[in-house]
Amino acid sequence: MKAILVDENKNLVWSEVDEPVISDTQVLIEIYAAALNRADLLQRAGKYPSPAGCPPWMGLEVAGVVTETGKNVTKWKTGDRVCALLGGGGYAQRVAVDEGMVMPIPHGLSFEEAATLPEAYATCYLNLFIEGRYSEGETLFFPAGASGLASMGIPMAKAFGAYVITSVLGEDTKKNIAHLGADVVIDSTSQSVVEVFKAESENGHPIDVAIDCLAGETIGEAFPYVNEGCRWVLISTLAGISTEIPLRALLTKGIELKGSMLRKRSVEEKSRILDELVSRVWPKIESGELRPTVYKTLPIEQAEEAHAILERGENIGKVVLRVKNEG
Repeated sequence: MKAILVDENKNLVWSEVDEPVISDTQVLIEIYAAALNRADLLQRAGKYPSPAGCPPWMGLEVAGVVTETGKNVTKWKTGDRVCALLGGGGYAQRVAVDEGMVMPIPHGLSFEEAATLPEAYATCYLNLFIEGRYSEGETLFFPAGASGLASMGIPMAKAFGAYVITSVLGEDTKKNIAHLGADVVIDSTSQSVVEVFKAESENGHPIDVAIDCLAGETIGEAFPYVNEGCRWVLISTLAGISTEIPLRALLTKGIELKGSMLRKRSVEEKSRILDELVSRVWPKIESGELRPTVYKTLPIEQAEEAHAILERGENIGKVVLRVKNEG
């Protein structure tokens, strides 16, 4: 079969690789589509290798059809249309994956749409409901509103009754994410994020939960204006790796600051997260209340251009690689 490998010059090359071999608890998926994540760019640069036991090439989420099952697999059968969360190996024609990392494709979604769900939705669900302990009606801060992750997380939070504050770079981007439904969109090129936090707190919407992929100075500066018992969940550090924490605000407000990575969770824990996704979130997708935002779909052979879209930061929503045409 073929997969996208990174050559010595960091180029992406559609290359011949060995066929995957499934274990007794795995299924083999014929991949129709694979979605991109920023982690793929880090892996390409040599900074985010696949976990032990996973293929060395990129790809954290795919959609396709089950073509083979291990002898102990009970949840899936040949011919099932599925999407899957991977430790790596999605930029390929086929992948072997533990049955617990596989989910049914929600009714009404294409393979390209379904490929955007596993990593992004699992990350959002984990940090909103499990780490963030979100309750209906609370205020969520989810920055980088134009990112693929936020394009999933903001509508998910709104579907469960959240008041959502996000941030973007530029007025045009602010207009382009209007369909996500955020209550407040901060243009951080012309507005102070912290001043908006202060105003929202005074207007009855102090932040209860943050899913923060940016970090940097904003964390410390924001703490005086969050709600008591705020759960600030740090999932990446795209805007900087250091800040000054006002300990008085941390103490008096009982703020919880926690780092969270989906990738480091055990297969068992990830499986529980995916089971909850299917039971709680899939019905909202199938009813039309939620719909993934696909910015662009490109053939797998154009993976270089797909990566360039993420590197330029031009996407509003997810970028997808089409591996095989349906029908």
